Amino acid sequence: MKRMHIIQSTQRGFTLIELMIVVAIIGILAAIAIPSYQTYTKKAKFTEVIQATSAAKLGVEVCAQDNNALIACAGGSSSGVPADITTASGNLASLTTSAVGVITATAITGGGLAGETYVLTPAIGAGGKVTWSNSTSTCIAAGLCKLMP
Repeated sequence: MKRMHIIQSTQRGFTLIELMIVVAIIGILAAIAIPSYQTYTKKAKFTEVIQATSAAKLGVEVCAQDNNALIACAGGSSSGVPADITTASGNLASLTTSAVGVITATAITGGGLAGETYVLTPAIGAGGKVTWSNSTSTCIAAGLCKLMP
């Protein structure tokens, strides 16, 4: 008797349904990831606007300590507050400091930003400590910054 050899072929590769499932999963992940990434990049760009206020904040705090009040603390005055920025640089369109120390930083329009503002309002608390509030900032509603306590 002769022995018959049966050759079995093994499946190689993926079936069409398996490929369709993988494509669907990647599509769902992309639909979630892309908006999150766009928000992340906007927040990262707006961080430059927030960081631009640090020198002005320090100047207003020193002015408030010297005067025991928030008077004559405008940008570029003899109070030690840095001069206002009126020429756009990077993601910052402008930065101004009022006579009572209110700092307003405005983002550029473009690159995901729409001219949002970051407004810091100082108040002198107990012991002459300056505290800051940003409740009038438009960046809060845009989701680019958080409300300060």
